[in-house]
Amino acid sequence: MPLLARVRAGVSVAIAGATFPIVTHAATQAAGQSAGVAVDTVWVILAGMLVLFMQAGFAMLEVGFSRMKNVGTVVAKIIVNLSISSIMWWGVGFALAFGAGSGFLGHLIGGGAGAGFFPSFTPGSTLDLPALHGSDVPAAAKFFFEFVFCAISLAIVWGTMLERTKFIVYILFAIPFAGFIYPLIAHWVWGGGWLGAGLGVQDFAGSGVVHLTGASAAFAGLLLLGPRIGKYGRDGKPNAIPGHNMPLAQLGVLILWFGWMGFNPGSTLQALNLHFADVLIVTNLAAAAGALSAMAVIYLRQRSLDVGMIGNGAIAGLAAVTAPSGFIQPWAALIVGAVAGVIVVFGVYFIDKFIDDPLGALSAHGLACVWGLLSCGLFADPLLAKIDGAGRGGLFYAGNWAQLGAQAVAVVSIFATVFCLSFGLFWAIKKTVGLRVRERDEIEGLDISEHGMWGYPESFMPVPGGAYIHPDAIAGATRQLLASVSGETTT
Repeated sequence: MPLLARVRAGVSVAIAGATFPIVTHAATQAAGQSAGVAVDTVWVILAGMLVLFMQAGFAMLEVGFSRMKNVGTVVAKIIVNLSISSIMWWGVGFALAFGAGSGFLGHLIGGGAGAGFFPSFTPGSTLDLPALHGSDVPAAAKFFFEFVFCAISLAIVWGTMLERTKFIVYILFAIPFAGFIYPLIAHWVWGGGWLGAGLGVQDFAGSGVVHLTGASAAFAGLLLLGPRIGKYGRDGKPNAIPGHNMPLAQLGVLILWFGWMGFNPGSTLQALNLHFADVLIVTNLAAAAGALSAMAVIYLRQRSLDVGMIGNGAIAGLAAVTAPSGFIQPWAALIVGAVAGVIVVFGVYFIDKFIDDPLGALSAHGLACVWGLLSCGLFADPLLAKIDGAGRGGLFYAGNWAQLGAQAVAVVSIFATVFCLSFGLFWAIKKTVGLRVRERDEIEGLDISEHGMWGYPESFMPVPGGAYIHPDAIAGATRQLLASVSGETTT
């Protein structure tokens, strides 16, 4: 081989040897990034599925706290509202909440060009979602995770209005709530709006956006709906109307507790930074503290361990810590949860004097979440606030009131806006189709009047292949037994 050819061959080998590690490293790095996106995407979808499963928790909670004649309508309502929110979120809700806005309106509502109205998805596709750019998961994963939050907020509304609401009301209110009211608040706090991007409000997973929004709408509806028949005596004092199945209700609490392990930790929208594990610990501690503090307070108040109130304490702790879960340390989570447990007990007793809220949702998702939002202004760790990219350290760390003030503005703004919009919608529904069923239908039960069949048919009617004793027959046998004991004769 000529000398020149040998030199060229040597130079080529040297260049190949020098560039091969670079090319290999680039390929390895690209593969690593792709694997990282896949891991983050799996986590976000899994967390979203946990939150979706919370719908079963709400169903069991509401069924347990309802009377037997009204359990079927609860399940139907859950399924229908989940379906409506699914379609409305896909059509307009997601775009209004997280789509890029423009100009001054961008601080109030999303929905600019390319925002994602009626979006289409392909593997790995993206949308113009500036507020969600911190996560590298594809747009479809972001869409699904944010959707299940909207569905949870809507579910909170109806837990307060059980056993006397027309089924059509659920449908008529769900459409504007999922299509506009919830997206409006979500944009203000999470979508680049004036509360989150402007004031630096901290609401990691939605004490305000999800829970206070649902509770505020529920409060508006309750004022127009009125109490269940028999709830208040002639003296104005409330009567207890117990639900039919406390084990089912507490199964609902446990399902919600389980689902919350996706609700708060999943709000990291990524797994590789490992922050989700910190959030999970904080969330679980707050739930435990809420349950135990509620148990202690209810025992001191009535010298008995009210099962429903203990469950409400756990829910209150979970709902309250939803806002600060990404910003606080475990010691603060115990305080947040414990205070929420105290709030829910006194809140239930106080509200029950004036408003019929069968589940205590106004206390657990309303009052407790006001505390949860404000607690960010007290306990937010500056380091975690920097990691999450929202606001600043709380009063106990930074020594100033700035963050607490921003949180207070969020509380007032969310409640006032949602309450006014919801009150207007419920008023219009009341004036057109009406909010509540007829008195006779309420007494007989919504299962039969609204759906044509009871949730527990064998308790109300003969069923082929089963034994059934009519209540009148039971009453007659009881009279005969009492007469025989007393020595009287009956006809």
